Amino acid sequence: MAENNKELNRSLSSFQMEMIALGGTIGVGLFMGASSTISWTGPSVILAYLISGLVLYIVMRALGEMLYIDPEVGSFANYAKHYIHPAAGYLTVWANVIQWLMVGISETIAVGVYLEYWWPGIPSWVTGVIVLATLTAANLVTVKAYGSMESWFSLIKVLTIIFMIILGFLVILFGVGNHGHPLGFSNLWSHGSFFAGGIKGFMFALSIVMTSYQAIELIGITAGEAKDPQVAIVKSIKSIVARILIFYVGSIFVIITIYPWNQLDQVGSPFVETFARVGITAAAGIINFVMMTAAISALNSGLFSSSRMLYTLAMNKEISPKFLKLSKRRVPEVAVLAMSAGILLGIVLNAILPLIWHDSSKIFVMVYSASTLPGMVPWFVILWSQIKFRKEHPEYLKGHPFKLALSPISNYFAMFMLIITLVFMTINPDTQIPLLIGFSLLALVLVVYFIKHRKD
Repeated sequence: MAENNKELNRSLSSFQMEMIALGGTIGVGLFMGASSTISWTGPSVILAYLISGLVLYIVMRALGEMLYIDPEVGSFANYAKHYIHPAAGYLTVWANVIQWLMVGISETIAVGVYLEYWWPGIPSWVTGVIVLATLTAANLVTVKAYGSMESWFSLIKVLTIIFMIILGFLVILFGVGNHGHPLGFSNLWSHGSFFAGGIKGFMFALSIVMTSYQAIELIGITAGEAKDPQVAIVKSIKSIVARILIFYVGSIFVIITIYPWNQLDQVGSPFVETFARVGITAAAGIINFVMMTAAISALNSGLFSSSRMLYTLAMNKEISPKFLKLSKRRVPEVAVLAMSAGILLGIVLNAILPLIWHDSSKIFVMVYSASTLPGMVPWFVILWSQIKFRKEHPEYLKGHPFKLALSPISNYFAMFMLIITLVFMTINPDTQIPLLIGFSLLALVLVVYFIKHRKD
C-alpha cells in the first residue's frame, strides 16, 4: 500500500490542508441554518456548539495520533479495514462517497441558484454544470492547483465570518449602527429560558449542530498528499479545531447577542442583517457571493475527498483497477471523472423531475439530508480504530508527541454523544426520513460487501 500511495502527488502545504478542511466544514449551513437551530433551543445553542466542538476535538486528536505514525491516502478507511474489520473499511469508503455525492449535487444546484441573483435569465442547471466542469478541470490539473483554489474559496468564507464577528462586537460594545448606544449582552437572558425548547429542543439543535462540523476529517484524506505529512498533520489539526470553534461559536454568539433569539425568524439571514445594521447596504449581495463560494468550496472538497476514496477502493481491489489510473500529474483522473459524472446525473435529474413530478423538490431535500448518517461513519470509525491502534501498537506511544488525552475514556464519551445525537434524530420529525434513507443506503453497502465476500 505504501508504494501505491507514493505515486500520488505530495504537494499540499499545511495551510492548504487547513483550508481544505475549513472549506468542507464551513458551508452554507452556517450562513443560512443558524436561525433554525437557535429557534429550537434559544441561547443554549452556544452550549450545543461547544459540546459538538469537544467531540470534534476528540475525533481529530484520535485521527492525528494515527496519522502521525501512518499518513496514507484514504486514511480513516484504511484504519477501519486494518483495526476493525475489512467490512468497516468498505463501509467507510462508500459512506464518504455517498455523503459527497449527495452534497455535491445539492451544492452544484445551489451555486446556480445563487448566480441567479445576478443573472436571473440563465437556468440554474446551466451555471451549475459550468461550475462543475471548471472544478473538475481544476481537480484534474494538479493537487497543488486544487489546493490553491480551495484555499481561496475558504479564505473568502473565513474573512467574511471574522469581519462579521468584529462588526458584531462593535455593535454590542460601542453601539456602532445603534446610534452610539451599546447593545450589551442582555439578549442572552432577557427573552425566556436559556434552554428555550427544553432538553428535547436542545438535543434537536445538537443533532444539527453536530452534523455541521462534518468534513473536518478531510485532513485525514489530504495527509496522503501533503509535502511533509507529520509536520503538516500536527500543525493543521492543532489550528483547525480552534479556528472552527472560534468561527462557529463566535458568529452564533454575536447573532444571539445582537438579536433577540425569538425574533430571528423575522430578520431573514442574521449575517445579512448584521452587515446591514452597520450601514453596509450591499449586505445581501455580499452574503450571496459568500454563500456561492461556500457552495463551490464544499463541492470542490467533495470531489477531492470522494475521488480519493474511490482510489482507495481500487487499491483494496473492491472496484475496477481502472480507478487506480493516475494522470501524468499523478492525480486519480478516472475517480475524479466518475464522481463528476455522478453529480452531473443528479443535476440532470433535478432539472427533469419537476417537469413530470411536482413534488420532486421535497424528495431532493430528503436525499440531501440523508448525507448526515453517512457523514458520521468516519467519526465512529476514527474513534474505534484509535482504541484498537493503541492496543496493537503500544510501542508507538513512547515519545509520541501528539497523543489523545484520556483515551479511551474520551473516545467512549465522543461515541456516546454521537449515538445520543442519532437517537434524537429518530425522534425529530424533520430528520426521521433522511436518517432512514441514510441507514438504508449504508445497509445496502454492507449487504453488497458480504455477498461479494461470502466465500472469504
